[in-house]
Amino acid sequence: MYKNNIKEIEQVIANYFEGIFYGDPDKLETCFTSNAIIYGDINGVPYQKSTTEYIDGVKNRQSPNELNEAFKMDTIGIDVIGNIAMAKVHLPMLGYNYYDYLSLTKIDSEWKIVNKIFSHVA
Repeated sequence: MYKNNIKEIEQVIANYFEGIFYGDPDKLETCFTSNAIIYGDINGVPYQKSTTEYIDGVKNRQSPNELNEAFKMDTIGIDVIGNIAMAKVHLPMLGYNYYDYLSLTKIDSEWKIVNKIFSHVA
């Protein structure tokens, strides 16, 4: 069961990375619950958005792929306990060095991101 959960979470994270890297709002939308909240800071400036606002932002900007950036996103670790999980991921892109913590839960047999917190680390 644990190995299956890890594989399923890794697929959510792969879709998350691809949605961000290619600017694919449909793929990104499959990763989140509709009421997920995104918190963080960019250069020390607080950032808070709903899932809809966040995905719209990704959709309406040039993607890292369009800017000919190399794909360097990576999963640092995943911790699973029952139907909850936490993933730490690294997303160097668009001139930033983002680290995310993604809180996930299994809803109707599918893993979804319920919360994202992130920071740009100089």
